Amino acid sequence: MSIEGLDALELFGAKDAKLNIVKQAYPGVAISHRGTTLKISGEKQDAQKVKDKIEVLIKLLKEHKELSSNTIQNVIKDFNPYNHMPSRRDSGNVIVYGNGGKKITARTRNQKRLVDLSEQNDILFAIGPAGTGKTYTAVALAVRALKNRLVKKIILTRPAVEAGENLGFLPGDLKEKIDPYLRPLYDALDDMLPGEKLEQFMSNRTIEVAPLAFMRGRTLDNAFIILDEAQNTTSMQLKMFLTRLGPNAQCIITGDLSQVDLPRSQKSGLRDAVELLGEIEGIGTVFLTGEDVVRHRLVKAIISAYGAQSKQNDVNSSPQKKESKDGTNVDGTI
Repeated sequence: MSIEGLDALELFGAKDAKLNIVKQAYPGVAISHRGTTLKISGEKQDAQKVKDKIEVLIKLLKEHKELSSNTIQNVIKDFNPYNHMPSRRDSGNVIVYGNGGKKITARTRNQKRLVDLSEQNDILFAIGPAGTGKTYTAVALAVRALKNRLVKKIILTRPAVEAGENLGFLPGDLKEKIDPYLRPLYDALDDMLPGEKLEQFMSNRTIEVAPLAFMRGRTLDNAFIILDEAQNTTSMQLKMFLTRLGPNAQCIITGDLSQVDLPRSQKSGLRDAVELLGEIEGIGTVFLTGEDVVRHRLVKAIISAYGAQSKQNDVNSSPQKKESKDGTNVDGTI
C-alpha cells in the first residue's frame, strides 16, 4: 500500500504512536512501513478491515493536513471521524489543531480580530499587555500557514535587549545563546507540533530561530515571520527588519508598549512604526487589552492596578503652571 505524497510523521505519529493505536485494535494483523510503502498482513478479512480503516485515515489527513489520536479512535470504533476534525461551524474559531487534537482557538474578541486582520494584511502589529495571547495566537497562525503549505518556513526573532544585542559572551552556539529569549515562542510550538516533528523542522531550518541583529542583509521570502517583544527595538532596527520582507512573506509583530526595556532617552521603534505606518494599505494594527487576558484570573487585576498607577504617575509628573497674585504665570506668560 503506497503512502507517497503523505507526511508519514503526521500519519503514523512520533515513534509510530498513532499507528500503534491501530495495531492495538487489531493485534492479529501485522502492520509495518518503510519509505513510502505500508505493508499489512494477517487473516484476509482482518487485513482488509485494517486497510479500509487506514484508507479512511489517509483521506482525512489529505483533507485536513492533520490527524489526531481521537480521530483515529473514532475511525476504529466506526464513530463519526469528523467529531474531532475542523467543521464549517467552528472553522472561524479554530486556528489549528495541536498535539492530541487540541483545538487552538481565538478565545477573545480581540484575538479573533487579530486572526481576521492577519488574513487581510501581510504585516500586522499586535500590541497589548502580558497574557493577552498575542504571541501564542501569532505562532498558531504561523503553524497553520506552514501546515497548509502557504509558506515554506517559519522565522522567529526577537531583540535580545538584556544582552545589548551582543550575544558573544553567552555560552553555546547561536541557537543556545538566543533560546532563553525565545522561550515563549518555543512553549507555543510545543503545544502545536509533536516533539519529533518540531525537532525535524528545527534541524532542517523549516522553523528558524535567530536574533533580530542577524536579520540584516537577508531577504525573507516564502516565510511566516514573527517578531516578538518588538517594543524593545529601536526605530532603525524595526525599519531594517520590515525591509527584509520578500514578495511572498507574512509578518506579525508583537509587543507590549507598557514594558519597554530600552534606555529612557530612546523611543520604542514599535511606537514609532505604528504611528508612521498605520495608514498604509496591507499593514494592520490590533490592540489587545486587559479584557483579553487568558492567564490566571489575577493577571487581569494586576495589569489594571499597574495601569492605574502609571496614569497617576503621569498626572503627578505633568508640569503645572502656578499663578502669581497679579494673574501672571511664574514663567512670565499670562
